Amino acid sequence: MIKHIVFWQFKEEALGNTKAQNMQLVKEKLMALQGVIPGMLEIEVGLGGSELECTYDVCLYTVFTDKAALDGYQIHPAHEEVKQLIGQVRSARQCMDYAV
Repeated sequence: MIKHIVFWQFKEEALGNTKAQNMQLVKEKLMALQGVIPGMLEIEVGLGGSELECTYDVCLYTVFTDKAALDGYQIHPAHEEVKQLIGQVRSARQCMDYAV
């Protein structure tokens, strides 16, 4: 199995939305990938809150059957759509993939 974890910081405003609105929108779009991506076993999206002291605004945690499934996810049309949205609203990104 491969775990794929991504953290993003979001712009205060983008696409006519507040940071909080874009965080929720991205969460909804990412969660909509559940059951769509072959080989994706788990997906979880966490949102940082204003009451929390955190470095990043959104965290994506996914588990894939193997590297081939992760590679397929990266180029899947449904994921490409979400990536385009995230690219317009994020200010920073960190990612880590590892085998378990």
